[in-house]
Amino acid sequence: MKSMKHDIAVRFVKLLNVVLMAALFAACWYGYYAEYIVAPFYKRGNWLMIALFVVLYIIFARIYDAFLLTLSRISEMVYSQVLAAFVSDGIMFIVIWLLMQHFPNLLPGLATLAVQIVLAAIWAVLAHKWYFATFPPKQSIIVYDTREGMEKLIDEYGLEKRFTIRQIMQIDVCLNDLTVLHDMDAVFLSGIHSHDRNIILKYCIEHNISIYMIPRIGDVLMSGAKKMHMFHLPMLRAGRYNPAPEYLFIKRVFDMVISCAAIVVLSPIMLITAIAIKGADGGPVFYKQLRLTKDGREFYITKFRSMRVDAEKDGVARLSTGENDDRITPVGHIIRKCRVDELPQLFQIASGTLSIVGPRPERPEIAAKYEEEMPEFRLRLQAKAGLTGYAQVYGKYNTTPYDKLQMDLMYIANPSIWEDLKIMFATVKILFMPESTEGVASGQTTAMDDGKMQATMCCDNDETEAIETVAKDVEEMAGSVAE
Repeated sequence: MKSMKHDIAVRFVKLLNVVLMAALFAACWYGYYAEYIVAPFYKRGNWLMIALFVVLYIIFARIYDAFLLTLSRISEMVYSQVLAAFVSDGIMFIVIWLLMQHFPNLLPGLATLAVQIVLAAIWAVLAHKWYFATFPPKQSIIVYDTREGMEKLIDEYGLEKRFTIRQIMQIDVCLNDLTVLHDMDAVFLSGIHSHDRNIILKYCIEHNISIYMIPRIGDVLMSGAKKMHMFHLPMLRAGRYNPAPEYLFIKRVFDMVISCAAIVVLSPIMLITAIAIKGADGGPVFYKQLRLTKDGREFYITKFRSMRVDAEKDGVARLSTGENDDRITPVGHIIRKCRVDELPQLFQIASGTLSIVGPRPERPEIAAKYEEEMPEFRLRLQAKAGLTGYAQVYGKYNTTPYDKLQMDLMYIANPSIWEDLKIMFATVKILFMPESTEGVASGQTTAMDDGKMQATMCCDNDETEAIETVAKDVEEMAGSVAE
């Protein structure tokens, strides 16, 4: 009952946000645009316009995590809601344009957006204060094995108001006495093997304790398993990335249409960028770099050059260290911050070398280093490489290869057009987030983490091999039964 009251209250506050945004759009529509369309609507038509805005705003608010009241900072919620309102208003403006059959006046729409931004900020501040004044933080415990530091992440991301860490313990200590979890509201599991995790998982579910866990490679692989029934028994069928032909066809059409449209729209920016790079130091405008795509095939990715011509004169492949990297040119700092350096890849998407969404292609030399410590890293190569991807949207430039692999496998495990669209729109959100371009530490050539993380990678090797073996056996068994 306590949990239900919490959920109802939070949903009501979120609904209030939607109502405020929709009310502003309705005022703009009734107050100006409704009178100027070619065939004026009756009552139901006007309601339909407002309903369309509500649906769009809810969809984009979810894509941009604008309603994560319990987990996001105020600034993050405001930023996400501004993006959701901007995209929703933009789409509605195009609809209005079609209804009016001439370019409408921008001022009422811009004024509405401005007021929406102000109300979003007010709502975020008040809702945040209300929530944490009404609901006490969850009494929490962290249980770890091969991966430490969860408490630092909770502080770093400002979640100390949401979770009060009462205790931090190793898995062996916890398993010896599960009653230490009894009075907790939440349990964080970090780097726990599946056998030990399942013991705690069952205990927590039985005692109504929330569980937050960092998955292991095997967990992510199994998340894409297909539910089926054989021998009058429930079964899971896991296998290599093998999406439906219809999905691949629609994805390719999307790639061609969107990349060609983007090339036309962004061509002035690309021309200005090329002139700026050439004028800055007289060097080449483009930079080509060998990368890996589906099934380990090599190809050259094309970017606008953002570093000195002799950036890797020693022949060593290395990631950027971010803003302090002295190899980046003045023009390069600007185009990297706005992601303009990636625009030439639109031509490669149109030609079919790349996809808009997919695992970001890695350099062969760096991938080889990762695979020395983590052979499973090559599992990212099941799908065609993309301009953007799950790891780019939800991770950072310096995200560890282990975490990057997990995020890319989450995308590979459940391919869908809806997921592709979510990632495409969510990419807009990270364009202006400085932490998304955070470089690796000075002196590092890759994003490989410390020894503890490498230990986690190595511990997953046996687990992944076992899962792949089981998946192969189950697939062969299914084939035999079908025959």
